[in-house]
Amino acid sequence: MLMRTLTPKFLFLFLCAVLLAATSFAQGTMTKKAPEDKSKRPSPPATVTGTAAGGLAYTIDYSRPSVKGRKIFGGLEQYGKVWRTGANEATTFEVKQPVKINGQALPSGKYALFTIPGEQEWTIIFNKTAEQWGAFKYDQAQDALRVNVKPTKTPSLVEQFTISSDKSGVVTMAWENTQVSFTVSK
Repeated sequence: MLMRTLTPKFLFLFLCAVLLAATSFAQGTMTKKAPEDKSKRPSPPATVTGTAAGGLAYTIDYSRPSVKGRKIFGGLEQYGKVWRTGANEATTFEVKQPVKINGQALPSGKYALFTIPGEQEWTIIFNKTAEQWGAFKYDQAQDALRVNVKPTKTPSLVEQFTISSDKSGVVTMAWENTQVSFTVSK
């Protein structure tokens, strides 16, 4: 009885709506992207875990850009400008207990690790906004700690940006022909 009262125009519109909804649903479920395999990026991810005196553990997550024949510091990465200290997402530094960085207190937590390269001096920044892309939304008001360090020359070209840590808690960041270090302690 209901079918007799429905007009052909109404049935046509109803079927179109059902078909459109089904198509949208199918496309929505079939076109979801798989999680990105970050290891296939031009600047692949890396993790450094370190332990300083007294068993202080820390983790640094970063991406490793390559020189590829470019001038890096004073070129690609300008002196006096905030750098994400790697590539892609901001590099992060995480500690589960309070530590000292070059003798200055840093509370436990996860931080974005930024740097400001300079010819004679670098500023290493621990910023409270850990999860961010690059340094595009860097906010100095969110800095938890800044320390100044002196850059040195590397013995040879470091093609891919590298962060390393030794058993005494010295963290070294090296790329191209420049390296800087800071110390994590209790």
